[in-house]
Amino acid sequence: MMAGSGLPYHPRMQSTITIPVDQQVAQAWEAAGEQERQKAQVLVGLWLREVLSEKRRSLDEIMEEAGREAEARGLTQEILGSILKDR
Repeated sequence: MMAGSGLPYHPRMQSTITIPVDQQVAQAWEAAGEQERQKAQVLVGLWLREVLSEKRRSLDEIMEEAGREAEARGLTQEILGSILKDR
């Protein structure tokens, strides 16, 4: 099943965590639309899963894979840039 954003819907993705971020990230999050937020959540979830997993890989490997998976789910460089740029 696909979520409204075109991202795969994962029923297990129902937990919420709180992570401190800098002011720039917080402002970008507040200004982002729902689709941008959903894509960012997928990207952060993939990254955290890898970072916190048992198998240890280099940060470069983790970031490369997370980037490929996020792009496959519709998060382009342009969208990521618009999420991260100063607003």
